[in-house]
Amino acid sequence: MAGLPCPVVSIGSTPTAHGARDLTGVTELRADVYVFFDLVMAGIEACAVDDIALSVLTTVIGHQSARGWTICDAGWMAMSRDHGTASQRVDQGYGIVCDDAGKVIAGLYVKQANQEHGVIARHPDFDGVLPDFAVGTRLRVLPNHACATAAQHQRYHVVPEKPGAPLREWPRFGGW
Repeated sequence: MAGLPCPVVSIGSTPTAHGARDLTGVTELRADVYVFFDLVMAGIEACAVDDIALSVLTTVIGHQSARGWTICDAGWMAMSRDHGTASQRVDQGYGIVCDDAGKVIAGLYVKQANQEHGVIARHPDFDGVLPDFAVGTRLRVLPNHACATAAQHQRYHVVPEKPGAPLREWPRFGGW
């Protein structure tokens, strides 16, 4: 205690924001991906996969049947190149695959990605039956890192809680 003024007391990280019980004296909370959550946070058990509120809508554009691949139109330009789960117990590649309503499809993940395309494949630890998606099928990908994924887009399309309600659009602000 040197008696110096400390007008800003700043703490950060999603696990801190999620688990904090008393923020007395804190003037700034840098909550990171707290608002969206992501697969990295699910991997450290700061949230459940069902808590992830950000996904990338993609369309099946082709297949490489001999390799067991489904090709989609969401590459790292849509999802980011973040491979943050690579050092976790379960590597989720570039994200896990859901149906267009957001329900996780067991055994599928985005195995690799180039700039404009993603490769959806069987997760190495999955032995079940995989669906065969027709070209044009819409799917969602849950991202490894919500911040990096969200930053790739100019706006967010908000899926309503009530079925049939209109989509909402939120603009994204830029800058630091």
